Amino acid sequence: MYRNIKVIGFDADDTLWVNETYFREAELAFGQLMQKYETINQIDQELFKIEIKNLPIYGYGIKGFVLSMVEAAIKLSNGQVSNKSMKAIIDIGKNMLNKPVELLDGVEEVLKTLSQTHRLILATKGDLLDQERKLEKSGLLKYFHHIEVMSEKKEPDYTKLLSHLDIQPNEFLMVGNSLKSDILPLVALGAHAVHVPFHTTWQHEQVCESTVDNNKYQTLEKISDINAYIV
Repeated sequence: MYRNIKVIGFDADDTLWVNETYFREAELAFGQLMQKYETINQIDQELFKIEIKNLPIYGYGIKGFVLSMVEAAIKLSNGQVSNKSMKAIIDIGKNMLNKPVELLDGVEEVLKTLSQTHRLILATKGDLLDQERKLEKSGLLKYFHHIEVMSEKKEPDYTKLLSHLDIQPNEFLMVGNSLKSDILPLVALGAHAVHVPFHTTWQHEQVCESTVDNNKYQTLEKISDINAYIV
């Protein structure tokens, strides 16, 4: 199926290593911090609404998330949030940035094998400094020919990436956990895609799978299964 592939792209967060789990833990800590002002459900909704509003300004990543928590705290408390609570929010962010890089099962073995036969790239969203830090800590940098930290992962962004790589869409395979960001834009361009779901997905990245033609991409239970299709 993939014998004409020249380049294989990998998403990073929740494809190579754990990420969303830490955001969920941070949201829970923020909810507990703010629950004297609102219900946990309302706090979660308000934070998400502010995050989405701020994406064009801050982009993706922990730093933008922390700024959104600060804004949400001010709004939820009607400007009454204490300095102590503000410090606690900053500490939530620092704790996220200091989390260890926990590789998902089978990741390094897959990269080691595929790097011997294909050109591998990392194509991920997020804060540049944070993603570089995680990649360095992961020990996976040696397997990639190119690193692309993207502000968005939509069709025009991938078109630009493929042009930079000097390959046709049908010569590219993308591997990722997000249907919205890693799979559907590539399928639309005529490239190949492999979906490896993570157990939890950020609300902004969710799509209704029943409306998606899953005959146009492969879904695998775990990333190590990809070797059976490529090697």
